[in-house]
Amino acid sequence: MFFDLIEKIASGIVTLVYIISFYYLAVSVLGLLVKSKKDKKIDKKNKFAVVIAAHNEEKVITNSLKSLNELNYDKDFYDVFVIADNCTDKTAEYSLQEGALVYERQNTEKKGKGYALEWMFNKIFEMGDKYSAIIVLDADNIVSPNFLTEMNTKLNNGYKVIQGYIDSKNPDDNWLTLSYSIAFWSNNRLFQLCRDNLGLSCQLSGTGFCLDIETLKEIGWGATCLTEDLEFTCKLIMNNQKVVCAYNAVVYDEKPLTLKQSWNQRKRWMQGFADVSSRYFWKLIEKFIKQKDFKSLDCALYSVQPIVITILGIVSVFNMCKLLLSIVGLMFGQVFDFEFRAIELIYMGYFIFQFLITPVMIHLDSKLTFRVFLYYVLIYPIYIITWIPISIQGIINKNKKEWFHTDHSRNISIKDLEKFKN
Repeated sequence: MFFDLIEKIASGIVTLVYIISFYYLAVSVLGLLVKSKKDKKIDKKNKFAVVIAAHNEEKVITNSLKSLNELNYDKDFYDVFVIADNCTDKTAEYSLQEGALVYERQNTEKKGKGYALEWMFNKIFEMGDKYSAIIVLDADNIVSPNFLTEMNTKLNNGYKVIQGYIDSKNPDDNWLTLSYSIAFWSNNRLFQLCRDNLGLSCQLSGTGFCLDIETLKEIGWGATCLTEDLEFTCKLIMNNQKVVCAYNAVVYDEKPLTLKQSWNQRKRWMQGFADVSSRYFWKLIEKFIKQKDFKSLDCALYSVQPIVITILGIVSVFNMCKLLLSIVGLMFGQVFDFEFRAIELIYMGYFIFQFLITPVMIHLDSKLTFRVFLYYVLIYPIYIITWIPISIQGIINKNKKEWFHTDHSRNISIKDLEKFKN
């Protein structure tokens, strides 16, 4: 009796996770069917404070700042602030050489990007009404020349929080950077753009986003966990705000070069997800029930990603092993005893659809080459499988707040990227 009850509970949890996966699929399909809204052209220039939180980034900060100096936006309407956060190298010196306004921060107790941003935001608030909005970038980022122009258009159309398109600075370095790139390219269209088309909230992606300064003052930053982007997105939705997508505002982001760096980075993401979910999931669900606010439901389901990945991964591996054993048994004359439930057959259809649609989405952004497709079919599944143990670690260690710095070393200029793009 006891084991039957446990089996039923486990089956119910797995079924719920399948349903969440189907929800993801439904949002993507519906979002693809809806045309993107066109923004009105309004002749008004907002002044931006571009903020870069940098910890020992002397290898990459120069080209990042050069790309900002080459924007096709009036130089009088943006300033670049670099937070030299607990730096022991020449980040501050190199930033000054490129004309940035450098603020050096030393705080060994409150470490991490979230704390550094909050510290800088408060300093900008003290400057009065000088700026209309704040742009947040990472020190390794290279931005497209039209980045601020696109953000300005969105602000002029009344949007308060805007996420740019996260592209890859180094997709061709190795199998890992290309796998990261495929994941981000797919996410830009199947997750971000689809939600934007449906009027749901996109998710902040840690970099390449714009915050209306009055909205930021009203809500307050306060996002200092390991995934400050997810935490602030949840705060926005709880305060009846949302994130929109500026699909043509491109940020080239450096992807980790080694499996160790990637593992630590993604484990931090999953720790942050588990932490934020534990604090916001039920609040978002309550808001959905009381206000019928689908943005809250969507964000709540997104926040439990580590749990969804873990359960789906374990169940998929278990079913695959069971199927292989049944096939081997059949070869030796035994009865084939593997049985698919209807919901598992539906999930298999979902998995196949997801596998087939991703290359199409990458092609729409002109990213699909034969090499990319080959990696997608043969190598990308390995990257996906690594998410299972990483998610488990993230859930287990959700209360550990230690920040692991990802070393950036790919010193690429915007001219190199634009040349490659063309």
